[in-house]
Amino acid sequence: MKKIKFDLTSRALHILAMTFMLLDHMWATVCSDYSWMTQVGRIAFPIFAFMTVEGFVHTSSLKKYMGRMFLFAVITEIPFNLMLSGSIIYPYHQNVLWTFLIGLSVIYLNDRARKKGKWWLSLITAAGTALLGYVIGMITFVDYNGAGVLTVLVFYFLRERKWWCYILQLAALYYINVEMLQGLTFGVELFGHSFEIVQQGLALFALPFIWLYRGRRGKKTKAFQYFCYAFYPAHMIVLWLIMTYM
Repeated sequence: MKKIKFDLTSRALHILAMTFMLLDHMWATVCSDYSWMTQVGRIAFPIFAFMTVEGFVHTSSLKKYMGRMFLFAVITEIPFNLMLSGSIIYPYHQNVLWTFLIGLSVIYLNDRARKKGKWWLSLITAAGTALLGYVIGMITFVDYNGAGVLTVLVFYFLRERKWWCYILQLAALYYINVEMLQGLTFGVELFGHSFEIVQQGLALFALPFIWLYRGRRGKKTKAFQYFCYAFYPAHMIVLWLIMTYM
């Protein structure tokens, strides 16, 4: 009997991540009474971070890949500011595409060091770029700040499909989301006991989706690629319009 394997394509992961992100942003703007939306929304960022690394690995032109991301980061800035603060200019929080651009930049430095074939150079570069990426993420106020950049690096350094990589991914994401980012908590009653759960820790539920990915891209078209980019600023504009005029 043929064994049936279930996996998720990169296309499916993008759709899932966009759906989770939309729920989170709907909670932040027009559905604030439904806290489950932002709780589910925590799953989005690690999937996007993982797919950013996959994009780096599989792109035929890193320059074009980063160029597209830079273009949409610029396009998204005003919609992001309007959704977040109601103002066109808001210097204290930048959209997540800038986070991924920082992540891609430090990945590029690590990739060049690895190609030199010297383990000590790779180790020094890994430590140095992790610190550099974290600091840049903090001082530029990008979404998820320096912790977001570290999340991208986690998926780069632990990209192999091996059991020990999965364990380290889980441990690293736990530390980043529960210890570093922390944030809101919510109470849970279990067997007569009350527990406080760090809401950001729900980001760890992204890992099962990521682990179901086996490298299949799914149906890949330019239209879908640009839809994914355009969806980011477009849904923010729609949510801002609903907040403002409805």
